[in-house]
Amino acid sequence: MIDLDPTLDFIASNARLLDRRRMELAAGGGDPEATLTVLAGYRNPDGGFGWGLEPDSRAPAGQPVAALHALEVFEDVAPVTSPMAVGLLDWLDAIALPGGAVPFALPCGAYAGSAPMWASADTTSPSLHMSAVVLGIAHRVARHDRAVAAHPWLERATEWATSEIAKLDAPAHAIEFRYVLQLLDALDARDELQRLAWHLPADATMAVAGGKPDEAMRPLDFVPEPGRPLRRVIDPQAIERDLDRLEAERHGDGGWDVDWQHWSPAGRLEWRGWATVRAVRILRANGRTAEHEGRP
Repeated sequence: MIDLDPTLDFIASNARLLDRRRMELAAGGGDPEATLTVLAGYRNPDGGFGWGLEPDSRAPAGQPVAALHALEVFEDVAPVTSPMAVGLLDWLDAIALPGGAVPFALPCGAYAGSAPMWASADTTSPSLHMSAVVLGIAHRVARHDRAVAAHPWLERATEWATSEIAKLDAPAHAIEFRYVLQLLDALDARDELQRLAWHLPADATMAVAGGKPDEAMRPLDFVPEPGRPLRRVIDPQAIERDLDRLEAERHGDGGWDVDWQHWSPAGRLEWRGWATVRAVRILRANGRTAEHEGRP
């Protein structure tokens, strides 16, 4: 059981304003409208998000990966909704390739402080990886936002993604597989989940090819929330061990970090704030945080 006070001190001392506001929500308090106001600072006039909202993509212009982080906030503020969410789906529709899929990235990824992969990314082909990333969380936002649920891009892109998933015989890459399973979970597509989830190892841990030596997709990466369909195909003891791991990975300063490489000084701190919010959300949802009073 984790005491959140050191973590709240870490966030106050190190995190960007967006993650300070998100932490207030993650800890059970906060102001959804104030959080959305901060998020709006990363939004471009075309409805996309950039400006380092994805810490490893520092360019001002919008990128599909930044849509993921914006949608995280739209999920955080539930049941409050924002017209920015529909505007983001309009933007995704505008940049989508035939069929509704999005590319892994758009041009202009070669920007100071950005990860090299954005400069070398395929910007012309449909990406199941990135489409599943965005669709999985968009469907979670759609649980409380009717305008998102009714958006034509969501239906069109989901049809494309589920058709591509139906062709899969095995995981192509651990990270892509995570997002494929999360999309199926969000859709409650239990038959496809059963068909593909048997590829998970017994401990539900998959090394990330090309990543750092200890970089992996772990049980809580695949399914952080209790009560989800995907939890039924993962050993409960693997979940409990992963919760123990997540608790133990809190640093002495009260914060968490990601297990992939940092590419800029600003990005390093931003990822730590993001990872700390994520850790608290997961631990709190799974009953691993102590109740506290007097702080958000």
